[in-house]
Amino acid sequence: QVQLVESGGGLVQPGGSLRLSCAASGFAFSSYAMSWYRRAPGKERELVARITSTSGSTNYAASVKGRFTISRDNAKNTLYLQMSSLKPEDTAAYYCNTRLILIDYWGQGTQVTVSS
Repeated sequence: QVQLVESGGGLVQPGGSLRLSCAASGFAFSSYAMSWYRRAPGKERELVARITSTSGSTNYAASVKGRFTISRDNAKNTLYLQMSSLKPEDTAAYYCNTRLILIDYWGQGTQVTVSS
């Protein structure tokens, strides 16, 4: 079955960096677009970044553009999110996502807390 397992979250000071990983299994990872979402307490889920399957084209939310970088390693079936210049407002649970035949799959999430 499809599995998405996020890792790499934690507590970081403002201005710091973190790299999130999402290990994927159970489907042809290289054939599908992948995304990172986040949900902060009391807020709606937000699309953070997306990367296509073939060309590797990327899209970012305006709030993270220039600070976050999404990438993928198809040989390792792994999705990444490099986060830099982190701000307190980046505090949220971050989720890996893919859509297969109109069905959304999610990981369990990894918590990122930006605080001094």
